[in-house]
Amino acid sequence: MPGASAFRQTAPPGIQLYNARFISARSQHAIKHNQKIVNNHFRKDWQRRVRTHFDQPGKKASRRVARQAKAAALAPRPVDKLRPIVRCPTIKYNRKVRAGRGFTLTELKEAGIARPLARTIGISVDHRRQNLSEESLAINVARLKAYRERLILLPRKSNAPKKGDTKTDISQINRAATISSVMPIAPTDLAVKEIQKSEMPAPIEGGAYAALRAARSNKRYQGARDKRARDKAEAESAAKK
Repeated sequence: MPGASAFRQTAPPGIQLYNARFISARSQHAIKHNQKIVNNHFRKDWQRRVRTHFDQPGKKASRRVARQAKAAALAPRPVDKLRPIVRCPTIKYNRKVRAGRGFTLTELKEAGIARPLARTIGISVDHRRQNLSEESLAINVARLKAYRERLILLPRKSNAPKKGDTKTDISQINRAATISSVMPIAPTDLAVKEIQKSEMPAPIEGGAYAALRAARSNKRYQGARDKRARDKAEAESAAKK
């Protein structure tokens, strides 16, 4: 029938429109790689769940009052603790210094401060951090010693002061509310600077790469070479007998 053949060749308009929308949506918002098919649900009554912050000015004032009350309660002790100088992780940021979590046990030992005592006199301790360079160790040891010289320890009992307690009148001494204001962490200057050609290190003969490979090879085959020389000496001594 001519009518039937014509009907098969032309698809219904609704299906064509649906396919066009489906293809355009897939082309614009295609999910890449082997991920789950998204099934978003936007039927919550979100208008009742909108969180506002109209109390922001009041909260700001409340936090300020709380900080002042804390400082007054801890006076004359500072509100913060002494933190070490550390470098930021990754190559991108390791040129910057910042305050770390706590001093290492090695730094406390070099500064002559016991670990149980450090926490009681406002020094933060981090037993997990390790010193990876002599420079960082020296900087933090000097920071601890400078803090120890400035520190004023008040006796718990005025009539029974202990060793290390200050006997002077603290009313005549300038007190600091925060340690960071007295001992700030200054940024380091690691920018590239111009130097004279005579100040440059002498080049390694044969190149640095060849020297590194030669040193690696010597260390790797040192045992085999010693054994070969030892066997040769034993063979020569046996031949003489």
